[in-house]
Amino acid sequence: MGMSTKRKQDDKNAVQTAAATAEENLMLDLYEQPGHLIRRAQQIAVSMFRETMDAEITPVQFAILRMLKESPGIDQVTLAGLVALDKSTTADIAVRLEKRGLIYRELGARRQRCLSLTPEGESTLISTVTSVHLLRDRMLSSLLPVEQKEFIRLLKKFVQINNAQSRAPLQRSPEV
Repeated sequence: MGMSTKRKQDDKNAVQTAAATAEENLMLDLYEQPGHLIRRAQQIAVSMFRETMDAEITPVQFAILRMLKESPGIDQVTLAGLVALDKSTTADIAVRLEKRGLIYRELGARRQRCLSLTPEGESTLISTVTSVHLLRDRMLSSLLPVEQKEFIRLLKKFVQINNAQSRAPLQRSPEV
């Protein structure tokens, strides 16, 4: 076998080995990929929310109601930034919540929609408090207390560091 033939054979073996390793890694890596794990965690969180909350609100609707409790009368654009949703999604959800009688939407200065909880919205939010605490405990119960704190710390760090990568970054205002 000439030098050139041997080199070709070595190159071919290296390519085959690299392909086999890449295929092995591809098959094994899915369950180690942060994006996949975050998507699965989101699926689990939403499922647990629905089971625990026993209410006809979604996690995003809860976030909106919760923020309106904290900041009554804020405009839709500010609300979108505070709950990290895009403006059109926030507007759609606000319309649905208004139709259900949970929020008021009033036209404010510069044609902005200002939002507040209705008494029914306030009541709905208050009725979820116990379930929210139960949900948090349930989500974290399989972790040791020190792991729970570390898990939340790392989630917050990941979200804060990568906030700008979101299609709807969190925009906290100084007064909130």
